[in-house]
Amino acid sequence: MDTTQLLKGVLDVAVLAVLRTEDGYGYDIVRRLRDAGLGDVGDASVYGTLRRLYAAGSLSSYVVPSDGGPHRKYYAINAQGRSALESQTVTWLDFAGAMSALLDENRAGASVNGEN
Repeated sequence: MDTTQLLKGVLDVAVLAVLRTEDGYGYDIVRRLRDAGLGDVGDASVYGTLRRLYAAGSLSSYVVPSDGGPHRKYYAINAQGRSALESQTVTWLDFAGAMSALLDENRAGASVNGEN
């Protein structure tokens, strides 16, 4: 299954979840998402999501100077972002539970009917 469309629908909440525990800059956030199992996430998608969440007021940012290259723009989740994450987490868990139940029903039905 191509996960590209699934990622588009959950990238906001995934980025907020990554930033819940530690601030990060663009590529660091991409790496952390990939390490968490979202290997298909694209750099451009994450950078766009960061800009959108920042513009919406869910993230704050600050610049950290770098000795070996350009300064890095770090993003941090703020109170509005934490509230959005909490709300989106409930929505996701409800949705994932419904999908799991539906898929389990289909699997059980296939087993009863002798299908695989």
